[in-house]
Amino acid sequence: MGVKNLWDILESCKKTLPLHHLQNKRVCIDLSCWIVQLANVNKSHCAMKEKLYLRGLFHRLRALIALNCSLIFVTDGAIPAIKSSTYRRRLNPGNVLTQDEAIKPSSIRRNAGSEFSRMIKEAKVLGNALGIPCLDGIEEGEAQCALLNSESFCDGCFTSDSDAFLFGARTVYRDICLGDGGYLVCYEMDDIERKLGLGRNSLITLAVILGGDYSEGVYGLGRESACQIVKSIGDSAVLQWIASEGFSFVKKKKGSKRRTEDDKCNDRENAAEYKNPNGSKCPSQMKSQVLQVLDAYLRPKCHSADSDAVQRILALYPYSSSQLQQICTEIFGWPPEKTDEYILPKIAERELRRFANLRSTASQLGVQLLLDEMPIKCPLSRIIKPRKAQGVDCFEVSWEEMDGLETSILPADLVQRACPERILEFQERRAQGKKRNTNRSGPRKLEKTPLVSEDDESITQIQLVDPGMQSRDMWNSNSIKKGGFTSRSAICQESDILPASSKEEVIDLTSPPPLRHASGNSKHREDNIQRIDVIELSDSENDMFSPEHIRRARELRMFIAGIKGNT
Repeated sequence: MGVKNLWDILESCKKTLPLHHLQNKRVCIDLSCWIVQLANVNKSHCAMKEKLYLRGLFHRLRALIALNCSLIFVTDGAIPAIKSSTYRRRLNPGNVLTQDEAIKPSSIRRNAGSEFSRMIKEAKVLGNALGIPCLDGIEEGEAQCALLNSESFCDGCFTSDSDAFLFGARTVYRDICLGDGGYLVCYEMDDIERKLGLGRNSLITLAVILGGDYSEGVYGLGRESACQIVKSIGDSAVLQWIASEGFSFVKKKKGSKRRTEDDKCNDRENAAEYKNPNGSKCPSQMKSQVLQVLDAYLRPKCHSADSDAVQRILALYPYSSSQLQQICTEIFGWPPEKTDEYILPKIAERELRRFANLRSTASQLGVQLLLDEMPIKCPLSRIIKPRKAQGVDCFEVSWEEMDGLETSILPADLVQRACPERILEFQERRAQGKKRNTNRSGPRKLEKTPLVSEDDESITQIQLVDPGMQSRDMWNSNSIKKGGFTSRSAICQESDILPASSKEEVIDLTSPPPLRHASGNSKHREDNIQRIDVIELSDSENDMFSPEHIRRARELRMFIAGIKGNT
């Protein structure tokens, strides 16, 4: 739970960041908080039986793995003695504690055989198969996360307990969402200090006044009044002040009718009424409990930064494909191929990000290495084609030495940072492919050029050009009068205009001949050509034997014979 109403107080410092913000960062996860969040999504018996909470955890982890985010699981240990009374009341509402339990509380070992403990064990096994280490806390998991964050062993911690800031955390990720590209709900201590003027000491004092896991707080004071009191004293002096003064600064709650003999001793000091299982206490007793709360937040029981347990979880652990396949088969009923389909592209993306980081580090040190000169081989083999994924520019790529994975889709900016040479190779291959397609031989089409008028006689010119044969002369006909057009003309091929000694004559009435160079008889031929009418050819069998067709064919043969006689 944390501190009552503290998230509401910190609302103005909340930030929503893209999931990409966690790229190449190390974060620790309060595993109990994540399991509670995922289990609360669907509390039905079917959801628990199908382990939907564990499936949700798997998808969260694979999304963070793809970003090369180093993860550390942190679990809860024993329940602190100061929290034991609160814990018992939560388990058994209405239960009254005995005098000894109230005066001399002791820590409580967690039930290792409970349903929740079983869920935690399953999550740890899944994380271990993915190469995620786990640190079992001595007491509070969020306290251990806060210590790792404050000692700079991680960049932030995932927890929904607001008292992580009271234990010393600097960056807290309260929630994570994978939809719409993914985002995080983040709070940073720097923003809290700058915007609200509340430091760690002030937050601890608010916990004493408002109540939380370690105390019930003060009656009659809300969050606004508590913040005003704390800010008026200042963060540097507020802990010393409340340790010495207790609750003497708070007036008694108006309208309180029940009074005990112990309450009467507070009248002269005008002490506050403090909610406690065995009734109100005298100022000396209240001060003692306040000191216990302060000590619990300032000196929590955790693994120290130089302990073997902390040093062990800072190492990089390998991903076990066979172990993960076995777990997913047992828990989700997935075949190995489906498990690989989910996780292998994320593992490959992580490896490429690590390769990109290596090149970036070398560049910062002034060492410019070519792709083939890198000490580690680039896992990306080649780019296949550009793609779009959720509106983001991507590439479909192929991989080298990635067992079970041939291709996947990556963000284009990642490929640019890791291996820009692969992008250049892809662009060159695509340019060469386009050039080959352009030069590839195919059926040649005749293009009709616009009609051009000549001189005052408005004689039109038609050019039928074969774009693939620039050496052929263009055919020119001056036989068409002004306004004349031809779709099919009775014209001869180049082979039809032969010397008189030719033994065989072939006339094709559908193909135009090339232009013959001018000779001495050119004027005579022009006069004859101008007298030729346009003959429309038809594929219809009826038109082929019509009288008009026979007459025009005869005139054409006579015209060709006349030309040959003149030559």
